[in-house]
Amino acid sequence: MTPSERIQQLFYDSISTKQAAAEALVEPIAQAVERMVGCLMAEGKIMSCGNGGSAADAQHFASELINRFEADRPGLAALALTTDTSTLTSIANDFDYSRVFARQVEALGSPGDLLLAITTSGNSRSVLEAVRAAQDKDMGIIALTGRDGGQLAGRLREEDVLICVPAESTARIQEVHLLAIHCLCDGIDYSLLGA
Repeated sequence: MTPSERIQQLFYDSISTKQAAAEALVEPIAQAVERMVGCLMAEGKIMSCGNGGSAADAQHFASELINRFEADRPGLAALALTTDTSTLTSIANDFDYSRVFARQVEALGSPGDLLLAITTSGNSRSVLEAVRAAQDKDMGIIALTGRDGGQLAGRLREEDVLICVPAESTARIQEVHLLAIHCLCDGIDYSLLGA
């Protein structure tokens, strides 16, 4: 296979994964939008977390809410728990890396807030700990996962929302996660602005 053929195949694989995911994820994403709009309208905030590429997704989501998605509007209350290096490194040093997000949720979370927990495998310890901390704070969970949802799928409550990409490849899951994040942002703006 030539480099050009391989690149073309990656495009086709991504398209195929997104088509399969559309059937499975439209309803959970719509439920997540509803929960997020309700949280924001009640003056709550949405925290997001993840590791590696999922950390970038958490930051991307928060920036779209705080600043703007595709239309100008007032900023919305969102916080990526992945950005404060002093906080992250002090928690990892003084406690354990698995606590880097949970400790922030314990300090900053309030009942009625939401946590957008992003992990392609559903098994990231730091994200699982953040979910536990959020549940202890009576916060809702929106989980973005892949494969079979991992341990995270089993820890969600009935009112939480699981957006689980039906794919095995981490790259393909992350590509769908980005699309899901854009769908969430679009849904929030459409609900709040009507356009």
